[in-house]
Amino acid sequence: MLGSDTSEESAQKVDRLIAACKSWASSFWGFMRSSPIGAFGVVLLIFIGIVGLVPGLFAPYDPDKIFFDSLKTPPDSEHWAGTDFLARDSLSRIFYGARVTLIVAIISIFIGDVLGFIWGVATGYLGKRFDLISQRILDMFIAFPTIILALLILAALGAGLFTIIAAIALIRIPGTARVIRSVALSVKESQFVEAASAIGASEFRVMFRHVAPQCFAPLLIVASAGLGSAIFTEAALSFLGMGVPPPTPTWGNMLGGVLNELFQPPWWLVIFPGVAITLTVLAFNLFGDALRDYLDPRLRGRLDER
Repeated sequence: MLGSDTSEESAQKVDRLIAACKSWASSFWGFMRSSPIGAFGVVLLIFIGIVGLVPGLFAPYDPDKIFFDSLKTPPDSEHWAGTDFLARDSLSRIFYGARVTLIVAIISIFIGDVLGFIWGVATGYLGKRFDLISQRILDMFIAFPTIILALLILAALGAGLFTIIAAIALIRIPGTARVIRSVALSVKESQFVEAASAIGASEFRVMFRHVAPQCFAPLLIVASAGLGSAIFTEAALSFLGMGVPPPTPTWGNMLGGVLNELFQPPWWLVIFPGVAITLTVLAFNLFGDALRDYLDPRLRGRLDER
């Protein structure tokens, strides 16, 4: 009897898992069909993600290999994206740079948006004096240009992979908190939230059991749009010499390398990393816009009318 009960429970778990997978697959396919442009962004992101995971499959050379007879050579059959000022293959460094750039963007957005989400839900639901003080703190942070604030953080902590992740995460918190707060204020007035409070549920339970789940969709939209912004910020900081230090390749410090040129830098050292940044940011933006329209059909209808 015990063995049969256990096998039945296992079979039920497998059935639930299969049903969940089918549901996810159906939702994903519906998303892809609803927006061809968003589908293009997803396909592009999948390709960029694969490159970031296994750059060695695409890179023709080791990113730090020096070709002594090919210093700053333009694109040719041997080096499709040319070589840099240290005679390294630019295409290989672009592929390997995708890994570091994506790591910085994804981790920093995850940390910053999770903290901003918690802050926004708490201020939106609790309100009163806590909300007033929190909003003034956010105003103080938002008053600083984000790139200046990131530079101040890096100047205090020093340049490096972990510090640039921390800097981008910190400058993400205020914007995310503001967006989630506005959603939480709206959800707070819902009948099911008032009913939960009326039956004696604690503020903590209502806040994170009933209000927070209703804010997940806006969080996904904010995060998907923020990934492109994080890539731009990393590129700007690395260009200014405050990002991930060489020889670790990132798209930003590859662009920053042209500052070593006293005269006009070779065009391929600017064009190819710039194209990589542009395509990745474009893919994230297309995906973010399509995700917003898919999760909020009412908004999509208003945009179509325009």
